[in-house]
Amino acid sequence: MLRLPVVAGSFYPSNPAELSSLILQFTKRDNPAALRAKVQACLVPHAGYIYSGHVTGNVLADIHIPKKIIILGVRHRPPGAQVAIISSGAWRTPLGDASIDEDLSSRLLSACPVMREDSVAHSNEHSLEVQVPFLQIIEPKFRFAPIALGTAHFETLLRVGEAIGKVLAAEKENVLLLTTSDLNHYEDDATTRVKDHKAIEQLLQMDAAALFDVCRKEDISMCGLGPAVAMLRALKTVGVTRSQLIRYATSSEISGDPQTAVGYAGMTFS
Repeated sequence: MLRLPVVAGSFYPSNPAELSSLILQFTKRDNPAALRAKVQACLVPHAGYIYSGHVTGNVLADIHIPKKIIILGVRHRPPGAQVAIISSGAWRTPLGDASIDEDLSSRLLSACPVMREDSVAHSNEHSLEVQVPFLQIIEPKFRFAPIALGTAHFETLLRVGEAIGKVLAAEKENVLLLTTSDLNHYEDDATTRVKDHKAIEQLLQMDAAALFDVCRKEDISMCGLGPAVAMLRALKTVGVTRSQLIRYATSSEISGDPQTAVGYAGMTFS
């Protein structure tokens, strides 16, 4: 299957030269000679590049990007399976085609009984798509497994995370679990920052249940709560214990509108 881009020209430039230039700007390193950190996972946003590309770039610029990647995103609106993967083919962006890692994807599908092969769930979803051009620039030879979660059922998220963790634990090569979420949506900037840091605190503690609970109790509209919970459960399975907040920002910093903000966090886990 060839999955065609759906947000090129809106979330990010459709012109290849413009897109490459923008990503290189976002991923410019303060110290190019410094070693890139080896991490098991990262959390990055998925808004339009103008709003959150600098946060994603700050994370991906300074970590080692392996040739095998799991991209774990949210299913915002499209129909389809609640836990959906595409296990063969490629995703096209203005920079070319990014190949799906068929072996990795098939092992994830086998390990997770609730996961389904389903291109429909991915057909109009932007959260995974906006990550691909960054990876094409930083590590052109990467291959990936795309997973979209359209469920907020806690036990299902844990099962997905456990399955991902088992696959990671059995993998001989380095695999990056790239998870994507924006944080609180469409409240004023001050409120968004307070709410976001309550969620970030639980992400730093790597406490999946506490993250799920605080988002529900504090009405934190974290669109990628499901992927984040699954990621934390997967990391627990493989024994990852270190977390770091690399950058935090809100859309108000770009838009100049303090009344309607969306929060973005860039984090690593190693």
